[in-house]
Amino acid sequence: MKPLSKYATSRRRFLQASAAGVTTGLLPGRKIHAALANGKLQHACIGVGGIGNHDRKRLTTHPKLEVVAICDVDHHNLQEAAKDYPAARKYNDWRELLDAEGDRIDSVNVSVPDHMHAPITMTALRSGKHVYCQKPLCHNVAEVRAVTHAAKKAGVVTQLGTQGASEMGDRMAVELLRQGVIGKVKKVYLCSNRPGAIESYRLKGPRPTNGKTPPDDLDWDLWIGAAPLRPYAPAIYHPVTWRAWQDFGTGWSGDMGCHIFDPVWKGLGLVSPNRVAARVQQSWKDNPRRRADTWPQSDHITWTFPGNEMTAGDELVLEWHDGNFFSPREVRQIIERDDFPTEGSLVLGTEGALLLPQGEQPELFPSKKFKDYPRPKLPPRDHYHHYINACLGGQMTESHFAQTGPMTEAILLGTVAIRTPDVPLEWNSARMEIANYPEAEKFLRRTYRTGWQVAGLDF
Repeated sequence: MKPLSKYATSRRRFLQASAAGVTTGLLPGRKIHAALANGKLQHACIGVGGIGNHDRKRLTTHPKLEVVAICDVDHHNLQEAAKDYPAARKYNDWRELLDAEGDRIDSVNVSVPDHMHAPITMTALRSGKHVYCQKPLCHNVAEVRAVTHAAKKAGVVTQLGTQGASEMGDRMAVELLRQGVIGKVKKVYLCSNRPGAIESYRLKGPRPTNGKTPPDDLDWDLWIGAAPLRPYAPAIYHPVTWRAWQDFGTGWSGDMGCHIFDPVWKGLGLVSPNRVAARVQQSWKDNPRRRADTWPQSDHITWTFPGNEMTAGDELVLEWHDGNFFSPREVRQIIERDDFPTEGSLVLGTEGALLLPQGEQPELFPSKKFKDYPRPKLPPRDHYHHYINACLGGQMTESHFAQTGPMTEAILLGTVAIRTPDVPLEWNSARMEIANYPEAEKFLRRTYRTGWQVAGLDF
């Protein structure tokens, strides 16, 4: 199959296309008017397979959204989505979509592998489009910082794909923490020990050196995008296992961290950490070739945040455990239940503890002490509909980039620590520097592949 894109090999034309969204389309901060023609938000789906398939179907449950364009590098995914939106204009290349659609679209969702979140999102923001982007917001810290600033400058609606942030359990946990129900917070434990997760990341590496011809329905060059060019290998990257590779994914903490971090981040009003360190599985640590390519299957990351009026001390320590690293037994035994959740957060305070199993309601301990504590009354909320309503002039979204950007920075600082295990990294957020270990700063950003440089992300 010949690629539809006219940009596949031309950096100059791509940069012109990126600029066109600003100079000839909608300027950042302007009202978006395409929806006025039929009263519906004119929306483009970028990435329609996998999580993109889920996102597009959830978005279109809103009666005031119309999908007018779809894009995917996998022709099979594109054709399947076209069955649901036969009138939508089809693209393989997101750059071509954003250039060609211009004022005909108001909004996009970015539901592609992590390494392409920032290039697509930044270009859409600079074109004045509302953006729903899957988590994590970007692939590295520098990208997050740039995209967060661009979103503020554009004045458009944004939403990170942390769907649980709109669910009753997470929102109730945020309110309980803000009320100070467990007193001053002493420590926080987050975990994701989901059964089967380790198997999905069990890549021994290194990557294959001899690639195979990609299938006819996959444009491999477009899939690689801004990442280093790698030979195609079946079942190694596309469609799912890309998360385990440093070139394309952000590991298990980057994948699930945005979900589990979110209510604690908001509930405690956290800001950028002072320090971060990581402990990793020994077999990965001892294998330089694996360390250069893949993420470990087990991580223990420790952040030290500045304290505030909600914390018991001048600093607050937050620990993340995944894979075969578990929260300490003595901590898990604090909870008066037969099992400790495989995923979730535990916040320890001077007056008690709050447990939030992922996707469930928060629990307060000691149970007897808090059995009559009134739960906040919150209206139901749909994460996708909240985004669409905001685009149409409604209430601000739950996970807008100005709020989730700094959180994502902290999470991705954890991935820097993973790549430099056992070294506490002293973080200067204002200067974006790691003062005590500058050699780790190379992991804060990346150089895009020739021909894929993006305006606003030229580090």
